[in-house]
Amino acid sequence: MSSMVHPVSPAHRSWRVKVFASTWLSYVGFYFCRKPFSAAKAAIGIETGWSATTLGQIWASYLVAYSIGQFLAAGMGTRLGPRKNVLIGMGLSVAVTAALGVTLSIPLMMGLVAVNGLAQATGWSGNVGTMAGWFRKHERGRVMGAWSNCFTVGALSSGWAMAWVLGRHGPGEPSPWRYCFFVGAAVLTVVWVQFFFLQRNKPEDVGLEPLEDAPESKDVSAKADADAAAGFMGLSKNAWTNLLLVAGFYFFAKFIRYAMWSWAAYFLQSNYGLTGARSNVYATAFDVMGIPGVFVTGWISDRYFKSRRGGIALIMMIAMTATTAALVVFGSASVTVFAILLGLVGFTLYGPDALLTGAGAMDIGSRRAATFAAATISGFGSLGAVVQELVIARAYDSKHGELGPIFQLLFGSALMASMFCAALVWRDRRGGRGV
Repeated sequence: MSSMVHPVSPAHRSWRVKVFASTWLSYVGFYFCRKPFSAAKAAIGIETGWSATTLGQIWASYLVAYSIGQFLAAGMGTRLGPRKNVLIGMGLSVAVTAALGVTLSIPLMMGLVAVNGLAQATGWSGNVGTMAGWFRKHERGRVMGAWSNCFTVGALSSGWAMAWVLGRHGPGEPSPWRYCFFVGAAVLTVVWVQFFFLQRNKPEDVGLEPLEDAPESKDVSAKADADAAAGFMGLSKNAWTNLLLVAGFYFFAKFIRYAMWSWAAYFLQSNYGLTGARSNVYATAFDVMGIPGVFVTGWISDRYFKSRRGGIALIMMIAMTATTAALVVFGSASVTVFAILLGLVGFTLYGPDALLTGAGAMDIGSRRAATFAAATISGFGSLGAVVQELVIARAYDSKHGELGPIFQLLFGSALMASMFCAALVWRDRRGGRGV
């Protein structure tokens, strides 16, 4: 017999719209202070003479700080609440991004991007934690399928904005790369204001009833409560196993995603001879195709997989592994082939990425520990982002600009990510309550 749950009242629905919009815009806005360095990387290298290894080391300081910040956000989000945590993070990111536009010192640039990494780390877990308080489990696949487009739209819109900035100069004029940082800071400032007025952590904060999930039965509910109470950080042993499997998946998925974000425009300019503006436009193929990928994956998980996330994630990851194999064979053939395969990687990667780290993290952590689960998973994933920045930069320089070894790294990462998804599906079929 199912327990009674409070209905979604008109007041709940009104606040859901505000929370959805404010958190979605918040994460889109974060990208405008995350994207400038990657977009301007080639222009900075040309102006300074810095190698790919040097540029990679600078950005690795961001990624290391971002990874550490995810684990710090797991605790800070619990103490401060998502609202304060995200507001502080956005404000700090605005300040350091603006400062990055007026420096070309390697140590200072490394320090500023590291601070930006800590600030940006508040975004995903804080906003996912907010959404967990406003939507129930049976709604989360399709809701988070739509909401999680925030990071694809953020990467895409910021990429186009940076391409527009970089294209605002004529032949022989210096690249206006510094304005990438100024424009990014200005956009996130506007987003900070709307978040301040529209976001609230949970229904109780505005005098509404909480939206709890309906347990399957009293016995199941009692067992779940007992398991959570006995587990570390309010997570049962089963939940911890699922969390670590998703974290392993995300290490390799984020290796690929950040490799595309950080290096696609650089390779398009350095290896295929495109201008800075055109290379950034072509690179957005990855994000353009990611938008339908996220929506389709989330909808299918609710419609055909009964809110089980692992099965559809595995199907998409197998498809992505095949796509990265095609990159190894055909990726260097032409800029058109590279751009098409880049888009296919985006379509197959973004869906599982968003589903397992968004709705999946919310399911693992439930309403109580969703922020912690999302931050922990993202923290492990961010380690993959760090590794790719250092490994790809060194591989590219050591192989004198050959892309073949880079594509092989992407294929290996896709294969490993698929294996972690397969483990989640296997646990589900064996009765281990996989994601």
